[in-house]
Amino acid sequence: MYEDRTYRRSVKAGGLFPFTVVVKETDLFILADRDLAELAASVVIKHRHRLETYIGMHPDFLTSIVPLNAVTGAPEVVRRMADAARAAGVGPMAAVAGTFSELVGEALLKESSEVIVENGGDIFISTKTERVAGIYAGDSPLSGRVGVRIRPEDSPIGVCTSSGRVGHSLSLGLAHAACVLSPSTALADAAATAVGNLVKGPDDIERALSFAMDIPGVTGVVVIEAGRIGAMGKVELTSV
Repeated sequence: MYEDRTYRRSVKAGGLFPFTVVVKETDLFILADRDLAELAASVVIKHRHRLETYIGMHPDFLTSIVPLNAVTGAPEVVRRMADAARAAGVGPMAAVAGTFSELVGEALLKESSEVIVENGGDIFISTKTERVAGIYAGDSPLSGRVGVRIRPEDSPIGVCTSSGRVGHSLSLGLAHAACVLSPSTALADAAATAVGNLVKGPDDIERALSFAMDIPGVTGVVVIEAGRIGAMGKVELTSV
């Protein structure tokens, strides 16, 4: 997850209405047919309350860096995070941003024909027109110059990016950007963390790409380290 959200200034709405929703640490930038901020906020508040209540009873869910099983009867937000983290081999909080993007996006799709929800670099996209998701990679010379083309037939899709050099989220690697695509935004988020953890330098790119594609549900991956880039799977790179 990215803490610096200045990249939002370069977003092109493409005929959609842009708005933001902020609830505590959850800071969403949303594009939809119209202003649905009130609905989006209500979804965030509901799921944050359920997640916070669960963490209050199971504090290791907040701090673990290895997968944890959700207890029987756990709320949906917890189950999605736990399932995604287990598939990627990381702690459940590695999936929190993508899970909230996904839950909000799914709710807004009941009121809007197209929805894009961005949460610190973790994006849920449901679109009827071709879009490009740019990859922000800190001080890499490729940052903001490369994007992933998203076609309508491939959405809804999650496009999530982790970095060992940008933001304050925990990463055990040094990748400028590890971007993962999956029909599950929660999984894309967890997998991006797992992929980023593997990259200590440019020579690790190929191994990280192969690792990502071995995760069930991952459809594509892009890794940027310094001035080098690698991609694998169903991913179409384009200049931005």
